[in-house]
Amino acid sequence: MPGYALPGKALITFTAALLALAPLLATAQEGHLYRAEIVIVERIVDPGNVEEHMASRMPEPATNVSKQMKVIREDGSVGTTLRLAPDSDLRLQSVAQRLENSGRYRVLMTAGWYQSFPPDYDGEPMQIAVGDWLAGAGHREVEGQITIDRQRYLHVNVNLNHWQSAANAAYPVQESTEGIAQQPADSAPPAELLTWIRETRRMRSEEIHFLDSPTIGVLVFFRPVEG
Repeated sequence: MPGYALPGKALITFTAALLALAPLLATAQEGHLYRAEIVIVERIVDPGNVEEHMASRMPEPATNVSKQMKVIREDGSVGTTLRLAPDSDLRLQSVAQRLENSGRYRVLMTAGWYQSFPPDYDGEPMQIAVGDWLAGAGHREVEGQITIDRQRYLHVNVNLNHWQSAANAAYPVQESTEGIAQQPADSAPPAELLTWIRETRRMRSEEIHFLDSPTIGVLVFFRPVEG
């Protein structure tokens, strides 16, 4: 049977594709390549039933965060520095769908990508901004960062804040000289902290991990990619 030769243009395209995949194929053979998946959900609860009372806390703003996992801008466009895989490829997609179908959760974000995590990998924080836009505050209701490291094992550090609009909150008032109660213009912040997540968790491959607060949760899943 005569051999088949790729046309010149197709051969160049195929070769370029192999070269682009070479680093991933190499790390897969070394056992360092994973598909990482992260889902963020919001619990559907009455904020008045949350007992943490964190409105007076002001988290330190994130600085020097150059990478983005998923950032939804004010106009609804999405920013990310990752090459995200289709949601249909994710193991956590069906889990997230079941949570939303339960009526007790709202899915705010799904993200999956392929990445090499060799031993002693020191990851950079990846910015997250999802959920409703809080116009007065100028940011999304859930914002923060997630960092993935690997020493002997994979570790995920979650640092997320869940804010709520403070437009309808009750604040102390001052009485004017005419005896009419007036609220100072600077007494009400545009948003107040509802809850947060500050947790580092060791990951086991092929297991679904759930990190949560009373109002938000983060599902994490790592799957090794074999050569």
